Amino acid sequence: MKTIFSPRRHPYVVRVSISLIMVALIVGTVGCGEVVEYDLTISSTVGGSVTTPGEGTFIYDAETVVDIVAVPDEHYHFVEWTGDVGTIADIEVASTNITMKGAYSITANFELDEGWHSLTISSTVGGSVTEPGEGTFVYAASAVVNLVAEPVKVCYFGNWTGDVDTIADVNDAATNITMHDNYSITANFGFNITQIVAVGRHQTVGLKYDGTVVAVGNNNYGECNVGAWTAIVQVDAGWYHTVGLEDDGAVVAVGLNDEGQCNVGGLSDIVQVAAGQQHTVGRKSDGTVVAVGDHYYGQCDVGSWTDIVQVAAGDLHTVGLKSDGTVIAVGLSDDGQCNVGAWTGIAQVAAGRHHTVGLKSNGTVVAVGDNYHGQCDVGGWTDIVQVAAGYWHTVGVQSDGTVVAVGDNYYGQSNVDGWSDIIQVAADYYNTVGLKSDGTVVAVGYSSYEQCNVDGWSDIAQVTAGSEHTVGVKSDGTVVAVGKNDEGQCEVGGWTGINQTAAGPFHTVGLKSYGTVVAVGACDFGVCDVGGWSDIIRVAAGAMHTVGLKSDGTVVAVGDCTNEECDVSGWTNITQVAAGGLHTVGLKSDGTVVAVGSNDYGQCDVGGWSNIVQVAAGGLHTVGVKSDGTVVAVGAAGGWPDFDYGQCDVDAWSDIVQVAAGAVHTVGVKSNGTVVAVGWNDGGQCNVSGWTDITQVAAGWIHTVGLKSDGTAVAAGPMAELATWDLF
Repeated sequence: MKTIFSPRRHPYVVRVSISLIMVALIVGTVGCGEVVEYDLTISSTVGGSVTTPGEGTFIYDAETVVDIVAVPDEHYHFVEWTGDVGTIADIEVASTNITMKGAYSITANFELDEGWHSLTISSTVGGSVTEPGEGTFVYAASAVVNLVAEPVKVCYFGNWTGDVDTIADVNDAATNITMHDNYSITANFGFNITQIVAVGRHQTVGLKYDGTVVAVGNNNYGECNVGAWTAIVQVDAGWYHTVGLEDDGAVVAVGLNDEGQCNVGGLSDIVQVAAGQQHTVGRKSDGTVVAVGDHYYGQCDVGSWTDIVQVAAGDLHTVGLKSDGTVIAVGLSDDGQCNVGAWTGIAQVAAGRHHTVGLKSNGTVVAVGDNYHGQCDVGGWTDIVQVAAGYWHTVGVQSDGTVVAVGDNYYGQSNVDGWSDIIQVAADYYNTVGLKSDGTVVAVGYSSYEQCNVDGWSDIAQVTAGSEHTVGVKSDGTVVAVGKNDEGQCEVGGWTGINQTAAGPFHTVGLKSYGTVVAVGACDFGVCDVGGWSDIIRVAAGAMHTVGLKSDGTVVAVGDCTNEECDVSGWTNITQVAAGGLHTVGLKSDGTVVAVGSNDYGQCDVGGWSNIVQVAAGGLHTVGVKSDGTVVAVGAAGGWPDFDYGQCDVDAWSDIVQVAAGAVHTVGVKSNGTVVAVGWNDGGQCNVSGWTDITQVAAGWIHTVGLKSDGTAVAAGPMAELATWDLF
């Protein structure tokens, strides 16, 4: 059983050791006759490669003569070497040599043979080029190349752009191009206006490809009772009602009907529906519009509308897009949300609580109405293909499938930076939902603060969980965070060079690669006063204190020390630290454990422990992994019935390699990558029995996060069922 948390294996210590070795190798004692070494960095352009000595960075003794050989691909020829070429024997010869008199960087350059041309093909989100494929291809001059672009199921082919002069039909997905020169072209796809996903005040609705519908969330008024719906082609969600459009033009609705918003039985020939706060709007095939429900502010005064190609419904206003790109609106306009009369060139509209958004045909965006939270600050957006408007936020999908958002982010509803391959978004109140091209769904926002929404994460090296937020360290040293951000505990976007993070209920701590520490969030009691720390190899975050382990085995701590949880100055030979609600735990190099702080429930009774290889601290309990893979635990487990949820029932566990402790639950990773959990499970935070290939776990207040060996993350807890949707 190897020690998981040993300072000798920490990246900071390893990096220092390697750096010292390299300094000794490179600098050495040159004055005493040591050999000087230089780097040689080799690369190549498109059309060939360097086979001797290869491509990359190589180290040679000074004055070494290095053979370099460049080999062109078929239909390409070698041109010359460029870069630091002063000591290359002949820069115009593919097989030559270079003399190492310094550190050099060189490039082998290739060109196409006469009579041959390159074709570079790419595509936007929503489809792909299946013939001849995507990438760079070489063809003989005047060759006619077949092009076939295929959209995914909910998208359509738009056109070919780029060097399109010799494309037979730029608007045809199956066409051809004649190769008279080097060309670069792009297949463009768009999404069908049909809403596949929709969010209401407290419900999320998804339309499956077979015409059935799924829904999760609040169902107090039956707004999620969509299980019997069939042949549905579009959905939308209002405050407490959900609307579906059937393929024959009829409309169905479920949920609260106090204002008649569900009285849609008589509607026919409808091609699009929209749901507002307490009203429902339908666009007919002839471009006219009908509406039912709350009419107090005139939001249903759409009887005279004609030539409408899309409708959107805000809380108390209705918006219509005309075929000529102009927009009309009726209803409450106290914040100017209906001031759209001057808009032109609009391709899509969206309506939020008290604001209206318009996507222009050139990919830019305009917005009017309430801007208290910055939800109308869309002036700098470009390359947008779809927009959605929430309660106080606005979301846009870019042509490459990434997503941008502005406005209120109190519940993380604007945390869309990591999303990719998105073809449609929906936004309402405190949620944002994205549909991926493979039919899966991602979501952020108010779902017990969306701390389980980690589906879009990748390339993660370490995870940690706070009370209601989750933090991930990426392999490049940057950090991502989702969840409750009321104290700024998720403001980690600018962090770099991070090796490890720790999360308290309201603050996040980051350990930088050179032993310094950063912290954000609620900094009461000095919990973030870590700026002067140095030589730190591990950090831990408690309820209101922060702990740092130094490379010499001593420990420092700051924060609220009312319960003596910061009394660690006398600790020595420590190899790992953990911070609980009001206590701090240290693992010593001899496998024993020390603890300070509140011991009202026996959480510090670790004096008899031995052969421990890792410790974890929960709200009122402490857990230790022994060298034989068994687990011990002390703390609130009978002493205080209100907090005894079985979180210390770990006696039967075996083959454990890591543990994590939440407020009142405990999680363990087994050597085969499976996970076990005990304790409070009202939020589903212990539902980890199906997890596999897990390398690390973290436990928050009512959620659990697991890091898989491929760098992706999984989570259990409130609203985690969103991650299982597959709409196609």
